[in-house]
Amino acid sequence: MDQLFTVMADPNFSIWERTALWSVLGVAVLGLLYAVFLSVEVLGKDQGTDAMRRVSRAIRVGANAYLNRQFRAIALLILVLTGVLYFTAGEQHIAIGRACAFLMGSIFSASVGFIGMNLAVQGNVRVAAASRTSFAEALKIAYRTGTITGMLTDGLGLLGGTLIFMVYGEQAYEVLLGFGFGGTLLALFMRVGGGIFTKAADVGADLVGKLEKDIPEDDPRNAATIADNVGDNVGDCAGMAADIFESYEVTIVSAMILGWASFGHKGVIFPLLVRAVGVISSIIGTYLVKTSEEARAAMKAIHLGFTVSALVSIVGFCVIGFFYLRFPDAAALPAWVSLGISGLDMRPVWTTMVGIGLAVAINYLTDYFTAPEKPPVQFVARATQTGHATTIINGLAVGLESSVWAILVIALAVFGSFLIYQGTNPTYIAYGVAMCGIGMLTLTGNNISMDVFGPVADNANGIGEMAHLDKKARQTLTDLDACGNTTKAITKGIAIGSAVIAAVSLFNAYITDIAKLTGKTYGEIVPLLSISEPMVFIGFLIGGAVPFLFSSMMIRAVGRAAFLIVQEVRAQFKDKAIWEGTKTPDYARVVGICTAEAQRELIGPGLLAVLSPLIVGFVLHKEALGGFLAGIILSGQLLAVFMANAGGAWDNAKKFVEDGHYGGKGSDAHKASITGDTVGDPLKDTAGPALNPLIKVMNMVALLALPFIVRHEEGSLFIWLLVLAGVAALAVVIYRSKQESPETLKWQAAIDTARVSPQP
Repeated sequence: MDQLFTVMADPNFSIWERTALWSVLGVAVLGLLYAVFLSVEVLGKDQGTDAMRRVSRAIRVGANAYLNRQFRAIALLILVLTGVLYFTAGEQHIAIGRACAFLMGSIFSASVGFIGMNLAVQGNVRVAAASRTSFAEALKIAYRTGTITGMLTDGLGLLGGTLIFMVYGEQAYEVLLGFGFGGTLLALFMRVGGGIFTKAADVGADLVGKLEKDIPEDDPRNAATIADNVGDNVGDCAGMAADIFESYEVTIVSAMILGWASFGHKGVIFPLLVRAVGVISSIIGTYLVKTSEEARAAMKAIHLGFTVSALVSIVGFCVIGFFYLRFPDAAALPAWVSLGISGLDMRPVWTTMVGIGLAVAINYLTDYFTAPEKPPVQFVARATQTGHATTIINGLAVGLESSVWAILVIALAVFGSFLIYQGTNPTYIAYGVAMCGIGMLTLTGNNISMDVFGPVADNANGIGEMAHLDKKARQTLTDLDACGNTTKAITKGIAIGSAVIAAVSLFNAYITDIAKLTGKTYGEIVPLLSISEPMVFIGFLIGGAVPFLFSSMMIRAVGRAAFLIVQEVRAQFKDKAIWEGTKTPDYARVVGICTAEAQRELIGPGLLAVLSPLIVGFVLHKEALGGFLAGIILSGQLLAVFMANAGGAWDNAKKFVEDGHYGGKGSDAHKASITGDTVGDPLKDTAGPALNPLIKVMNMVALLALPFIVRHEEGSLFIWLLVLAGVAALAVVIYRSKQESPETLKWQAAIDTARVSPQP
């Protein structure tokens, strides 16, 4: 056993530390067992009527078909990259470890998304069934269904990181780069593909069903309803879980790199202990989410669970820090650091608590800008009275303002970490920022529970509509859906914030690696990355532009796919039997279109994410690449928050109108709100969320490629040929993103023909 787990045979690690690491593994397994326990509980609930089961089965089949096709599409790429990762490390055992870790990270990320999504589509019908008798039971089932995915993320993330550390010890971060990259790449593909699928279906269903035909959402006559519900699962369940999983791993990677450079092995073990506390606190907090029969108490119960988890985490951090962060040879430290105890250094604890504070702040900030009862959403809702244009204008204003406050909160958290380590070596400050990210993601179980709760409640509401449940059940499901919209919006804010903190931590790790490769200190490298340096500034400008190009590709893809969905739904509505409800629409046809279009658009954004940092690094060198990464972090965060919160505000403004304000359903204000919601859909659920993994993928690629960039700064014919090939590939990708598919051209030709043909 000691031969496999090198840490166990290393005399630098005490018996207490070895025991603690085994305990962390035990906690990871406990998190997974809790997920199994909840799975058994949820799957044991009533599935309702035959009609409800038929709808649920159609959603499940569509979701599985999509993910199976996506995994087949990227499987070859994952295998190729596994081989490539082998050649990115010098020592053979590190090379093997990095390649295997990449494969494990990919599999774990895919598993979190796939298993979580499957349990979500199993849970939605049970929520719908419970709505017939009890609001409290329906809420409990929906939230615990989400918790399954949350605990899978927590458990697998902690399990993988801890195992790699125990096997590789001081060299673990070299291997963890592969683990983190596997998670980030899979998350990017799942966010891109799932985002395009879900919003193509949603936009197509709304444009024809709500605006043209004036029928309710999830009306069974609408051929896009099943695809819309499928999309909620592949986008919000699978995509979000993979997204948070990668942030979870990326922060561990950066914390390990910076922990070794500052506190030695204690700087590495402490984040793992923090993560273990987070798993336990998430179990406690999520289990406490229960409520009465009153709908208005639902959010209160969810916030209570989140608060309890945060408090348990804070107590746990303080206890572990007090007993573990002892450094006998440490210089005298201020009383607020040492608590008057010689050798005690509580600064890692304080920075971790800053991260928890950041999570709570972003939680409430996002809630303020997206909740129906808050002024920003009501500001957008009032604008619906004056038409579609003013609805769009006010939503844009809300989204733009929210991005400012979000980045100020993040800046405040980073500044807090800086103040805690002020006057020390820069690596300590960087480690503090990484620990801030670790603390922020301590509540991963709660965050993903809240996020997955949203699409589960949404799907349950759709099943209720399509299965024609009674008025009381429909009201219960509508209330749950509204609550789920708020929790989804909140967790998007946390996902974006965690991505930025993770990226900042990776950026500091990038500086540390440059210092290591060039034989210089961290402090000597920092001035070389000053924005006043022309090459750094050029890299900064290019990096700042990439998120805009990426977002354009994503939104354009949704628009093209939605065009096809609209035409297909219109064509099926021409069948009088479908319109009269005596014939079932061809749901599978729409699911197939969404799947094909999502897969068609999958590769382009992925190549942009991988190739652009490589091209900048090899052409403009490591300093420009540093500026490039900084530009991505800044513009990516601002753009992601803007799109997420603008879309969330439009969505809930529509629901505010549907609740009976300004004329309610069917009014002109309602039609304007639908337009706002439709415009916001690809922003909040496609482009915005996909920016999170984009930021982290580019930082991971930069870290992995850095040794080669430094080694080949003088250039060579082979390197220049590779760069030219990369530029050509990007040119093809950008050109292709602007081209219409053959199916689109076929539909457009038919429309043009019908327009000029004389009427019979």
